[in-house]
Amino acid sequence: MESRIASLFRGADLADAYAVSIPNDDIRDINALAQSVLGQPERWFRALLSLRDAIMTCFGVKTSRQIRDRQEREGGGHIDFFPILSASDHEIVVGEDDQHLNFRTSLMLRGGLRAPDRELVVTTIVHCHNGLGRLYLSAISPIHRLVVRSSLRKAMTRAL
Repeated sequence: MESRIASLFRGADLADAYAVSIPNDDIRDINALAQSVLGQPERWFRALLSLRDAIMTCFGVKTSRQIRDRQEREGGGHIDFFPILSASDHEIVVGEDDQHLNFRTSLMLRGGLRAPDRELVVTTIVHCHNGLGRLYLSAISPIHRLVVRSSLRKAMTRAL
């Protein structure tokens, strides 16, 4: 099974994937998993996101609140401030396009029918458009990795 964002790997400025084993045979709902990973961020992440929004506003970059408000106004599906771009029984893709970069994140259930053979894979791909995008990406990449791993661990702990 291939992710819907697989075609975006070529030329990406960031492409990463993290996977965790699914700990329970009853966990089959990609919507619930995506909500658990993206929809309930830690307080420290919220604080960093507020700082990011305050800084990036100076450069005309969309804030998380602006993205969320637009989705709610237009009736688009979203998880927290992440717009849902596509959804299937096994994968949800969120993402946003802005002047400095475009990003896509896939949350995909992969593997067999039983828990030890199944995993949740979170893949992120970023394409920068300019120097601001590359500078931004270099600053947030270490935090991105920490957030994804922490969110996956927390989601799987909740799932037990």
